[in-house]
Amino acid sequence: MAHMSPTVNLVWAVLTVMFESFLVYHLWSFDRFKCLKWNHGQYSGAFKRVMTYSYLTCIPLITIYAVGFTIIKYNYGFTVIPGLGITPTPYELWSDSARSAILPLYLCFSVAWALEIVTHLEELCFWLFLVHSGSARQDWFRSLYFKIWAFGSAFAVISMPLVTIFTRQDPLKCEAYTFLAGSLASLCLTIWFLPILWAFPAFLENLKQANVDINTMVRLTKFHELNCIRIFFRFLFTVPFVILAIDGVRPHQHINDKMFPTDLLGMLASVGCVVSSGITLLIFFPRSIKGEITSREATRERRQLSKSNTFGEDSMNAQRGGQHLSTYELPRYEAADFNLYPSRSVQDMAIEGMEDEENPNLGRDVSPSLILQPNRRTKDGDIQLGTVFTLTDDALSRHNTALRKSNVHHLVHNWRSPLEIGEPPHWYR
Repeated sequence: MAHMSPTVNLVWAVLTVMFESFLVYHLWSFDRFKCLKWNHGQYSGAFKRVMTYSYLTCIPLITIYAVGFTIIKYNYGFTVIPGLGITPTPYELWSDSARSAILPLYLCFSVAWALEIVTHLEELCFWLFLVHSGSARQDWFRSLYFKIWAFGSAFAVISMPLVTIFTRQDPLKCEAYTFLAGSLASLCLTIWFLPILWAFPAFLENLKQANVDINTMVRLTKFHELNCIRIFFRFLFTVPFVILAIDGVRPHQHINDKMFPTDLLGMLASVGCVVSSGITLLIFFPRSIKGEITSREATRERRQLSKSNTFGEDSMNAQRGGQHLSTYELPRYEAADFNLYPSRSVQDMAIEGMEDEENPNLGRDVSPSLILQPNRRTKDGDIQLGTVFTLTDDALSRHNTALRKSNVHHLVHNWRSPLEIGEPPHWYR
């Protein structure tokens, strides 16, 4: 943004710093930064690490780029040039230290854009694979779509910085060609995503006909709505840069020589970049407000129970527990044959010991023989303990056989985030 006004750089800096603050708050609320650990959860493989760290690295790089140019631009302000009037001070009039910072700042931006392409390309290839998978037992990591993502990501990470380096002699041309390479790549990915959005409602209807879990349907529907909004802001991010870049590589500029259209397109691009990145954050790290409230309530109740036991109120609590705590049973609409789903109380069972963090393989290689029902608060304010329903061998065998024969891919049943993609469980293969 060497030729743009200080105001455009300031807008970029303010928006990116605000988004960086929101990112920190969101990740803290999501799982107290546990998602940043190298080994976290049952899908902590190389794929998840690449996706997580590539996305979380691009935002600080864009912030460095925007804040750096904002400082330089406001240090030099505007200059009166005969024939052009009042314009932002050209880089030729900057000090040597300021001019030497141009290339590192451009490299930060090109690397950040390359990492963003990695993120967008993965989502595109993954959903193309899932929507068009001919067999429910296809493996994402052995598919053609995964290979396309791997090759395209490596090409983007290598080519984007090289474009900046090879055109570094002229900062304005360097900026133009960097914008051109990144914006054309991002625009192509955005356009290729439109058929997925078009086909997604039919995809959801097929899942509904296949009796997919309602929670999975809710998550996929939410993803579809967020992605529709994100695609709009991606266009808002890429199209202005395509216009500025094409005009910038031409011998005679018709847009970049005028302050108003240049600043307008630059500000629109900043809004599109930050908003689309924010929606990506919500998709990659989806918070569960219901789960957070339940967790806080459970923690508060455990503390109160521990405090009561400390003051010798064990007998009173036991009496209250006998009055208010009951064993949950499956409703009739969930199980026609109740004998297939015997229930048992979990009063003596530590459900916390079954969390993914402590048992990372839980749910990956074990068939779903247990159905967990969390604690519930009744209308009277009483606590109803959670229950574990154990499938009989006959019901479990029918469940697994039905999933194997289903045309619904196993990733749909387990889908939480584009980051959580793993191998199919052994009982599913």
